Amino acid sequence: MDAKDILGLPKNAHPVAQEKKSRPQKDSHRKPDGISREVYALTGGVPPLMPSIDLSQLRKRPPADEKITWQWLPFTSSARNDNLQLYHWVRVVNGAPPTGDYSFAKYNKSADIVQYTDEEYEKHLTDSTWTKEETDQLFNLCKQFDLRFVVIADRFPTSRTVEELKDRYYSVCRAMLIARAPSPADVSGHPIIKEPYNVSQERERKRALSMVLSQTKQQEKKDVEVLAEAKKITESRSAAKAAEEVELPVASNVGTEYTERTTIPGDTVSPSPNVQVPSTVVAAPSTLAADNAATVASLRMLRVYLRTYALDQMIQAASASAGLRTIKRVEQTLQELGVNLKPRVPTKAVCAEHLELRKEILTLLNLQKQLQYKETEGSSFRDNPYEAPGTPKDRMFIPDSMNFGGERAGKRDQKRKAPGRGGSEAPSSPAQSNKRPRKLKASDL
Repeated sequence: MDAKDILGLPKNAHPVAQEKKSRPQKDSHRKPDGISREVYALTGGVPPLMPSIDLSQLRKRPPADEKITWQWLPFTSSARNDNLQLYHWVRVVNGAPPTGDYSFAKYNKSADIVQYTDEEYEKHLTDSTWTKEETDQLFNLCKQFDLRFVVIADRFPTSRTVEELKDRYYSVCRAMLIARAPSPADVSGHPIIKEPYNVSQERERKRALSMVLSQTKQQEKKDVEVLAEAKKITESRSAAKAAEEVELPVASNVGTEYTERTTIPGDTVSPSPNVQVPSTVVAAPSTLAADNAATVASLRMLRVYLRTYALDQMIQAASASAGLRTIKRVEQTLQELGVNLKPRVPTKAVCAEHLELRKEILTLLNLQKQLQYKETEGSSFRDNPYEAPGTPKDRMFIPDSMNFGGERAGKRDQKRKAPGRGGSEAPSSPAQSNKRPRKLKASDL
């Protein structure tokens, strides 16, 4: 193997010209049978969406005894009332022309316009804003132009808006349907009765549509920005609401209560009373709130769970800020009171009372610890009271109960009465007599 093999180069000195890349062959569409080559070339080989003639009919050959010709024959249409006679090419078989109505007359569909009499108008259709002549003209135009109200409003002799013409027409139709029906329930499902025409809504729709159509590019861009900002605000509010729902059941040691409505949906533990603890005893409320939020979130994820498991989770969340020794003292206090560490019958009320008792014991232990701290601080203050300058220390009152320790206490008193600190004279300590005598210098002789 050499460099040419690695690079994929031909080994001969004069490489052959690269062959032309082969183009993918186009799929050849075969002309279907029964279609001439000219028609197939005009359509480009694309079949129509809806075949007009079945291919099986094209492949059929006419019988030998049939003679087909095309003739220019007259015809009339039932869609016209004037008996107009026209001509067209007709396929004639064996010299017998086709009979029957014009094939396209079935597509002539007209609106069914309600007709009324003078008695019906006087009884059901009178209106103070419309005269009978205007109503007759409206219905004649509706019949002539097949309910094209824009054209009708253009042809109407008096100045009436399209909404007014529609309202008058549909109100007359509704009144005539109700008057001619045996009972109102028979025509209750009719579209005109079921959904009556509303003039104010139609005007408001057209006004809003005209405002949208008359907007400029800058206004459309501004509307898009406003909608995007509104969407962001809605998403932020929904996220904040979800966060508040998670933080609602969070329990802390400062004036918090557990309720069924704010903790776990369903049948869970919810102690109610508020337990207030001094501010000096409360430790890390944010950490406790986070633990409680995580506990509640984990319980919400469980559709089915044991009440004892939920109670354990609540106990751990309530005693999260306490140390291990404090938790053991709580359990020891429960045993001294004759209370089981876990309820034997863990009903909802029993679990709530058990958790409340644990919180009260924890509060009691914290208060005892705070009291012990205050007593220690008071005793240290009695040992070292504040002294004004120039006050003789030998007059300082020291209770006998505090003078324990024997000789050590006496030595402390002697050190406090040293000549360098007080103004009064104090006898030298016996330890100074045991010191080695100072060497004499030449200047002392």
